[in-house]
Amino acid sequence: MEYLKSAIRQFAYYKQLGEQSMAQIEESQLFFQPNEDTNSIAIIAQHLWGNMLSRWTDFRTSDGEKEWRKRDAEFEPVITTRTQLLEHWEQGWRCLFDALNSITDNDLQEIIYIRNEGHTILEAINRQIAHYSYHVGQIVFIAKMLKSNHWQSLSIPRNSSDTYNASKFGQEKSNRHFTEEWLKPPKEDKG
Repeated sequence: MEYLKSAIRQFAYYKQLGEQSMAQIEESQLFFQPNEDTNSIAIIAQHLWGNMLSRWTDFRTSDGEKEWRKRDAEFEPVITTRTQLLEHWEQGWRCLFDALNSITDNDLQEIIYIRNEGHTILEAINRQIAHYSYHVGQIVFIAKMLKSNHWQSLSIPRNSSDTYNASKFGQEKSNRHFTEEWLKPPKEDKG
């Protein structure tokens, strides 16, 4: 289960990076498009939502490209508020995490399909880690550009690498996932 645990942490890390980026900018900036061929943060989040629902809903018994998915519509400005954006964002990530939490180590070599192409579950997870991190990177870049000089770093702040590395090398060697120090603990569901 170490692979699954690591993959889940990796996804959680990228989810958090996206959220921390979106939280730093004004609502109107979530919809900023410098031109018609460039996606806004809202459109990128909308695409991630659509992809996650399609890929991870009934992923063992149906193709990852669902008939009900309207991929091209994901790139049209449909979401109009921060609240809607965050609702879609959470729904997509919840679908992903529910699917990942249903998998055991013994399932990783099981074949599933995306557009009729067979993938092991392990390959499908790797494919989506790469895809989601690519788009979260876009979200971070756009937010950082819009926030300009008031951006709060999501990793090692500029000109702080020496201090950060000294802190790391001043500790005993240990075996832990790098995201442990960056991930905030999830909020408890009081429901």
